[in-house]
Amino acid sequence: MTALRSLLEGSIDYAGLFPPAALDLCSAVRQYAAYLGSEQSWALGRFVIPVARLPELEAVAGGLMPRRPSDRPWRLTALAGLDTGGDARTVGEFNCRHAADGAPAVSADSVEAKAETVAAVDRLLGSVPDYLQTYVEVPIGEDPTPLVEEIAHHGGRAKVRTGGITAAAFPATADLARFIRVCAESQVPFKATAGLHHPLRGDYRLTYAPDSAQGRMFGFLNVFLAAALAQSGLGDRELGDLLEETSPEAFELTDDGIAWQGLRLDLGAIRRAREHVAISFGSCSFTEPVGDLAALGFIQ
Repeated sequence: MTALRSLLEGSIDYAGLFPPAALDLCSAVRQYAAYLGSEQSWALGRFVIPVARLPELEAVAGGLMPRRPSDRPWRLTALAGLDTGGDARTVGEFNCRHAADGAPAVSADSVEAKAETVAAVDRLLGSVPDYLQTYVEVPIGEDPTPLVEEIAHHGGRAKVRTGGITAAAFPATADLARFIRVCAESQVPFKATAGLHHPLRGDYRLTYAPDSAQGRMFGFLNVFLAAALAQSGLGDRELGDLLEETSPEAFELTDDGIAWQGLRLDLGAIRRAREHVAISFGSCSFTEPVGDLAALGFIQ
C-alpha cells in the first residue's frame, strides 16, 4: 500500500445529493453502488444523507444494497436538523430495521449537525447517544478553540466547511490553518466538507453550470497533509503555506512516505493522522477527486 493510499483510504464521503451536483436520490445511490464496485473503491467513504430522507433511501436503494450478513455493508452519515435527539432516535430505528440477517446491509453510524456556541455544542452532544459518532460543524472565522475543547470534552468530532458554490463560502486560509492546528492539539478528529473536489489548491469552476464562475479552492491533499503535519507540531504560518501550495512538484510521494518542502511523513505518522485528526471530506463528486489524482500521476 502506498503512502498516498494510507492518507486517503476511505476518505471521500459521497455527497451527490448536495450542490453543485444536486442529484436525485435514485441517481445518487446508483452512483454510490457503482463506485463501491470500481477499482478506486478504496478511497470511498460514507454516503451522506439527511436524516429525514432515510425512509426514502430504504424505498429506492434496497435492491442495490448487499444483504446481511455482508462483509461490506453500506455506511451512511446522516445530517441532523434542529431536533438532534429526535433525529438520533430515527437513526437508531433505521439501524435496527437493518440489523437482521437477510435485511439490506446498511448502517448509519455517524451523524452531523451544526453548533455555533459552547452551550449549543454541549446540548447537541448531550442529545446523541454514544453509539453514534457525532460530528459538530463549527464556525471558524473566530478562534474555534472553546468550541473544539467542548467537543473534546464530550468525545465528539469536529466538522469544518471549506467552501461552497460561491467564492464567499470559502474560509480564509489562516482560519482553516488555525482550525486544523487546534483540532490536532485538542486531539479532536475532524471532517471537512464542501469545495474539496480537487487534490491541490487552485482556481476551479464553482459549479457544473456552463457559465460557472471560478474560485480559489482548497485541495483535499493539502488539507490532509496539513492535519498530519499539525499533529507533528507545525505552526499556523507553515500550515497556511501548505494549504496554499498549488504545485504538484512540491510533493514527493513514495510507497513509504510523503514529503513537502523537506518535511516528511512516514507511514506511521500518516496512519496516526487519519486515526486521530483528518477522518474524511465530503464531496458531491467521487470521479473528480480520483480522476484528478490520476491526472497528476499520483495514482494509476
